[in-house]
Amino acid sequence: MIGVLIFPDFQLLDAAGPISVFEIAARYARAAPSIRVIAAQPGPVRSSSGVEMVARKFGPVSAFSTLLIAGGDGVEAASRNACTLNFVQKLAGRGTRVASVCSGAFVLAEAGLLDGRRATTHWQRTRQFLRTYPNVKLEPDSIYVRDGQIWSSAGITAGIDLALAMIAEDHGEEIAQKTARQLVLYHRRSGGQSQFSSLLELKAPSGRFAELLTWAREHLDAPLTVDDLAERVGMSTRHFTRAFVAETGTTPSKAIERLRLEVARDRVQASHQPIELVAAATGFRDPERMRRAFIRAFGQPPQALRRAARTVAAG
Repeated sequence: MIGVLIFPDFQLLDAAGPISVFEIAARYARAAPSIRVIAAQPGPVRSSSGVEMVARKFGPVSAFSTLLIAGGDGVEAASRNACTLNFVQKLAGRGTRVASVCSGAFVLAEAGLLDGRRATTHWQRTRQFLRTYPNVKLEPDSIYVRDGQIWSSAGITAGIDLALAMIAEDHGEEIAQKTARQLVLYHRRSGGQSQFSSLLELKAPSGRFAELLTWAREHLDAPLTVDDLAERVGMSTRHFTRAFVAETGTTPSKAIERLRLEVARDRVQASHQPIELVAAATGFRDPERMRRAFIRAFGQPPQALRRAARTVAAG
């Protein structure tokens, strides 16, 4: 049985998205869906939208093969609920597959299940999460992360990506692909969550690294290694990297790549400059390297983005 754990002020799609994935996959696998919505306080549970889901009590841990923990505005209160933490810890102790959607990672972390493990959460929660749980190996740009039997996903709709990955593990790639097509989704989304996060606010940076990022944006043709950036702000490489992640929610290398991608995309779409020159001017050097970065971030190579931009302009 799959348990979906909710709490007052949970994010509705964090629960409903994976539930739909499991329901449709069960149909293709010719199995009866076995999904139970649970909560520390059973009964109608109000989401942050005001829409309610009816939850049942936790019940015996042996009944569950998988547990998904929703995120949402009420996650901090949920992560302090002793009943909830005890239930999650018992399930994990049995080797049950336990996962979080979005900020549900705070419940996993508070239960001690993420110490020393790789994990992710919604990009807007990255700084808070890093400050609160420094022993977690957070991967801010990942759509979802699996570390053993513990899974975590990024913001909201990433719970659907995580659920599809679980379907692939449980029922095979064909069922996962059919489920994704039924939901009109990509089977595997290209790029990380930074593509949806307003460049992690790096376009208009603030804080102690604002001047550094502004300077970097104007010197993208330079190597801009982590050592170079740390030296410019007068910090050791190790201290700079940790402080940068805590403030911006991403690593220095990822931030520089995102800046390069944005400037390169603007030039590709708005100019007739050859792709090779764009790659050189934005620090990618090799056009093939830039092409791979575009596909990871935008799901398309530079030439496809240029053609699409010209089609829109012509229209």
